[in-house]
Amino acid sequence: MTWTVAVAGATGYAGGEVLRLLAAHPNIDIGAVTANSSAGTRLGQHHPHLVGLADRIVAPTDAEHLAGHDIVVFALPHGVSGAVAAELEQADSPTPILVDCGADHRLTDAAAWTQFYGTDYAGAWTYGMPELLHADEHVAAAQRALLADTRRIAVPGCNVTAVTLAAQPGVNAGLIDPSHLGAVLAVGYSGAGKVLKPHLTASEALGSAQPYAVGGTHRHIPEIIQNMQVAGAEPGAVRLSFTPVLVPMSRGILATVTAPVTATVLASDDPAAVLRSAWERAYGATGTGEALIHLLPEGTWPVTGAVAGTGVATVQVAYDAAARAAVIICAIDNLGKGTASAAIQSLNLALGLDETTGVITEGVAP
Repeated sequence: MTWTVAVAGATGYAGGEVLRLLAAHPNIDIGAVTANSSAGTRLGQHHPHLVGLADRIVAPTDAEHLAGHDIVVFALPHGVSGAVAAELEQADSPTPILVDCGADHRLTDAAAWTQFYGTDYAGAWTYGMPELLHADEHVAAAQRALLADTRRIAVPGCNVTAVTLAAQPGVNAGLIDPSHLGAVLAVGYSGAGKVLKPHLTASEALGSAQPYAVGGTHRHIPEIIQNMQVAGAEPGAVRLSFTPVLVPMSRGILATVTAPVTATVLASDDPAAVLRSAWERAYGATGTGEALIHLLPEGTWPVTGAVAGTGVATVQVAYDAAARAAVIICAIDNLGKGTASAAIQSLNLALGLDETTGVITEGVAP
């Protein structure tokens, strides 16, 4: 069976990555590609690497051009997709499955949305992280069941994905203290989108690392806290210090998460083994378990280059005996597992397909 899909915001980085994956998906036919300021141009002007789609004309992003498809993927700026979704729901044709790569439908707390985004709250959709652990489970099942029964998918934030996949096994197993989570992320520039700003130009970025949204201001913070609570942290118990740093690479996130270990770990004769057991239970030992999350062999560390262009996350956990803390590192491609691959993976579940269909797992090296 095949389904038709329209991609709104097709000329941006996220939209281009979604189209790259959909173009090779065996069950998807690409219909309308839309944008606003670039409407009327050829898609190849914006994504010359999408050779098979290069001659497509970009249409305006409105219900008229998006309606009539089985699926619509939004790769739009934050605060935009809610209004477009409302238009589609009022259209004469059946409402398609909607997949939002933006932030509009990720948060379940309206107050948190208002605090960090400052616009009208559009409501929460089913969260598009199949591997999200729930408090009453130690391997992901509940979130997959929700995605298999939905027609509205909110794709997680890219930084959120890296930090959540790193920390959730320890929170879920009660082995790390979620009240003292620290996360420092090296982030590639494509995460900032295509908007032209002086600090995003090559003359400012090459050879320089730039922190941003420092001091608890980043919009992904409430989403990470939300995920830690789903994984088992008590409401109000999560305290997160989150510092992203732009580094001179086009793709990728390397997240280093630290947290004090709990008494369960300290009481063990082998704290490192106790810690690792939680990640093995959640993701499987090396080569088994989650298809798109690879817990690396002990002593091997995640690097962004190994996952560039893929929908794979690599994870490692270590015990810092002197600090009595867990150190967890996760590498993802911010446009892959952090955005487009997560969208395709979640959409596959909603369509009743194998969730890895069309998701790239082999990287490019060097």
